[in-house]
Amino acid sequence: MRTSRDRKRIRKQTRRQKLQRLRQRLADASGPAERQRLIEKIRRVSPTAPVPER
Repeated sequence: MRTSRDRKRIRKQTRRQKLQRLRQRLADASGPAERQRLIEKIRRVSPTAPVPER
């Protein structure tokens, strides 16, 4: 059985991994529409996370 501390840690790890994958996709993105869509996803996952300019 998981404690709230474990759930909190797992949620944080999952969010961090998702942000890393989205940032990598953003770096590989080709068009401005795709970049904008990925930036919106990053903002949804973590509103305070910095988004790389290029």
